[in-house]
Amino acid sequence: MTYLNLGQCGLDYFPCRYGKSKLLFRGPRRDMAGEFIAMVGSTETYGKFIEQPFPALVERALGVETVNFGCVNAGVDVFANEATLIDACSNARVTVVQVVGAQNMTNRFYAVHPRRNDRFLRASALLKAIYSEVDFAEFSFTKHLLCALQSLSPERFEVLRDELKAAWVARTKLLVSKIEGKTILLWFADRAPEDSSAGGLGRDPLFVDRDMVEEIRPCVSEVVEVVPSAAALAKGTDGMMFSAMEEPAARELMGVAAHEEVAQALIESLKRLM
Repeated sequence: MTYLNLGQCGLDYFPCRYGKSKLLFRGPRRDMAGEFIAMVGSTETYGKFIEQPFPALVERALGVETVNFGCVNAGVDVFANEATLIDACSNARVTVVQVVGAQNMTNRFYAVHPRRNDRFLRASALLKAIYSEVDFAEFSFTKHLLCALQSLSPERFEVLRDELKAAWVARTKLLVSKIEGKTILLWFADRAPEDSSAGGLGRDPLFVDRDMVEEIRPCVSEVVEVVPSAAALAKGTDGMMFSAMEEPAARELMGVAAHEEVAQALIESLKRLM
């Protein structure tokens, strides 16, 4: 791993905006004047604590400009509702859409911040009726909210889980349908879609399973599934750049070796589609 002393500047992500969008993406900013590949996703696509995340590795290997439209903690909503991003992706040779969790999006039970999707805004009347004993003013983040509700009543929580799964499928279909041109759905996680065994809420991407991925398959050009090898996962934070204070967060993310493996898988797929 690479530690950065507290007080020193960390990794420069060259944050940038495109068009009229208020979203901050990872730079350096690309002009998208010629042929390019678009990469849409959450923290893994953004490459938090990674100097060369998989979009940069793909660009270097293929020699084709690759635009990193990753947003930290993003849900499907932030992309499906962003006209500037949709227009850009529609002009790309190929767009890669990372599978993100189902917890960070507005649904029938609660609303999230339109840009910072992990931020819980308010509960609906329906959720308040199901969990009448809960003071929702205590929650600021979706994961904290969901953990508390599941712990309080696993039976009632199943209704919420089913809603999130159905909303994820509908919203992901909407996103890929808006993108004109070839699309790749990317699964990048430390588990296969059919393996959701874990305590608590489960493993990222939260609540997404094999059946949900298969519902999206007919809507995209190709599905690429990457579960990093045991050797890659064992390397942990080796090569990542973070401060001592950021170490717990870094340990929750995919490392450099995992990014190298997903880049290689995408390169093979992109060569077929371009």
